[in-house]
Amino acid sequence: MSTNRRKFIRNISLGAGAVATAPSLANAFGAATDEQIARSKDFEKSKQRFNMCGYAAPKLDVVRVGVIGLGMRGGDAVGRLSYIDGLEITALCDKYPDRVTAAQKTLEKRGRPKAKEYSGEEGWKALCESKDVDLIYTPTPWSLHAPIAIYAMKNGKHAATEVNAGLTIDECWQLVETSEATKKHMMMLENCCYDFFELLTLNMARNGLFGELIHAEGAYLHDLSKGWLFNKKAYADMWRLKENYKHNGNLYPTHGLGPISQCLNINRGDKMDYMTSMSTNDFTLNNLAKEMAAKDDFFAEFVDKPYRGNLNTTVIRTNKGKTMMLQHDVSTLRPYSRIHLLSGTKGIAQKYPDPERIAFGHAWVKKEELDALYEKYTPPIVKHIGSIAKEVGGHGGMDFIMDWRLIDCLRNGLPLDQDVYDAAAWSCILPLSGASIAKKSSSVEIPDFTRGAWRTNKPIDLTLDGGGNTGVRK
Repeated sequence: MSTNRRKFIRNISLGAGAVATAPSLANAFGAATDEQIARSKDFEKSKQRFNMCGYAAPKLDVVRVGVIGLGMRGGDAVGRLSYIDGLEITALCDKYPDRVTAAQKTLEKRGRPKAKEYSGEEGWKALCESKDVDLIYTPTPWSLHAPIAIYAMKNGKHAATEVNAGLTIDECWQLVETSEATKKHMMMLENCCYDFFELLTLNMARNGLFGELIHAEGAYLHDLSKGWLFNKKAYADMWRLKENYKHNGNLYPTHGLGPISQCLNINRGDKMDYMTSMSTNDFTLNNLAKEMAAKDDFFAEFVDKPYRGNLNTTVIRTNKGKTMMLQHDVSTLRPYSRIHLLSGTKGIAQKYPDPERIAFGHAWVKKEELDALYEKYTPPIVKHIGSIAKEVGGHGGMDFIMDWRLIDCLRNGLPLDQDVYDAAAWSCILPLSGASIAKKSSSVEIPDFTRGAWRTNKPIDLTLDGGGNTGVRK
């Protein structure tokens, strides 16, 4: 075992304190370093402790949930979760007490009992240590995702965290090591995997309608500049704007990558092998910072920061010789798009920025044919919970499908649709894209977080066998 790996494992054994303070972990922003990449190769060579892919944890008749982070995403999550039977929100945490109060009011309106309250900078640690929580649900700023998830698992809790699950290669490996050691689920809350069209095309791909998939594309193209990044009321302490000069590369790869990875059976029959990444210069963010600072001194500190390039394009090749293209741009004027595209030997599917389309030849199928495909290939989960999900809401319903499915799996002792290896593989594109850019778009190997288990891991189950019995409150 290398010295680097021994030190890393020792840090793991120290607990969350090591996660929060060690320079090579949570505080190591930016591109993956040569040292981190070398340490990652050591981990790949080591033996997998326990395979979390397909793992069914013991059933929980009632899933007791603690929600940490009650801002935009967290406040909405409390509302959605309150609709699910077999679930109790037993704890709420935010460093701002007024957000906890607002979440309590949501529970009261939904006829739910008052939850235990935690607040302050490290209130989350006390919540993770509590005895009345089974699942930690974390919609916090990105830098806290991995530390909270790791601490939660070490304290006997399953962890569900918003994207990205980790900001560094070290964090991604630490998530994997901790999940395997504790046998606690660690799911990244990639809601786009539960989009209605993404689920439809996943089922169609499983049934061979596209033939052999050879190429896929995904993206996050969403102008957040004035309305969100430079909005003093949007993100606490302007944390998301700050992330845009702490990193260069694809800062938010998982919305596009998650769904196409499932279609290509990544980590379950194939794996991402290597990648190359390229970014434009910044043509908008610093100019906007100067414009805002001229009107409001608050924004002066954001002038002349080393902002990431506006548009990042990352290309990935898989072990089986297939390709994936990802893009990220949140700072130029353009229609919203996630570019969900699947290209196979017999057909193609595409959504964004135009409406969903499917073709099996040189022309897109007509609406009647598309409707027939929806009728035949919409998977059971959508037929079961889709209409209710649209009523509850959350990005058109996909957020609620995700939440319901997570709780239904935990209640019935079923494997989760997304495991820790998915969280690590999809998240590691952030630091690796930075590493590629720093070396003039040189190729960078993508770690195999399954340590070879991808060859025999089974694709996710699209049925509701063994579950589907979790009710929804009106």
